[in-house]
Amino acid sequence: MSTDLSSPSASPAPSSFRDAQFEPRQSTSRFIAHALRAAIVEGALTPGEPLRQDAIARQFSVSAIPVREAFRQLESEGWVTIEPNRGAAVSPQSADEAREIYEIRASLESLAIGIAIGHHTPETLAECKRLLEAAENEPDPALYVMRNEEFHASLYAPANRPHLMELIGQMHRRGERYLRLKLGLPIHKDSSDAEHRAIFDALAARDIEAAQTLVARHLLATGELIHRFLADAQAQAESSHIKKKRRTRAASGSASSRTTSRQADR
Repeated sequence: MSTDLSSPSASPAPSSFRDAQFEPRQSTSRFIAHALRAAIVEGALTPGEPLRQDAIARQFSVSAIPVREAFRQLESEGWVTIEPNRGAAVSPQSADEAREIYEIRASLESLAIGIAIGHHTPETLAECKRLLEAAENEPDPALYVMRNEEFHASLYAPANRPHLMELIGQMHRRGERYLRLKLGLPIHKDSSDAEHRAIFDALAARDIEAAQTLVARHLLATGELIHRFLADAQAQAESSHIKKKRRTRAASGSASSRTTSRQADR
């Protein structure tokens, strides 16, 4: 069974969203959605940034229809928000959403590894180990996200549960933009690699309880880490906004007082 959790029609992501061009052999709307998704994950399109339908249509030399279809697909996946009379924009990052994604992943993936563990062969275990080492040796955060996904998929592939794998794949894709936050610091990659190694060791030992516990703990800890990061960032942004408003009011009050004083002097 394939361990590819990516979109069925996905081709290698363009190096830059601005450079992406339509390839006729693909579904137009699906290709555009893939390019936009990759740009959001890579940070080329930032949270809250408007997505101009006409500009995107011109870039890909298509009508507005496939662009609207791409927007609807991305909205269903949580990447894009569409508001009446305002159009589409990149969805904001949410601390609660990030944590929930990893809670769902923990449940699904602990189930998957429990089913798969008895069906692993020396060959599938060797593939898991190869992908584990590829992730450990990958210095590029963007490529590490892909290596991470491939390793996780290899753990569950022998379960032969296509619908379960599809659900896991959906959660992987929704969590990509959040995983990048964790991998921004080398210390978190090191801890992730160590946790992956422990999961593989439990898998190779055919220890179902340990493998399920380690997978769930690994994913729940990631979700909590990202939740704290985003919640702290939001609190700092709100604090900065409040301080700015206070300074503005104070400056306005001071200017008003000076004006009143000058009028009184007259």
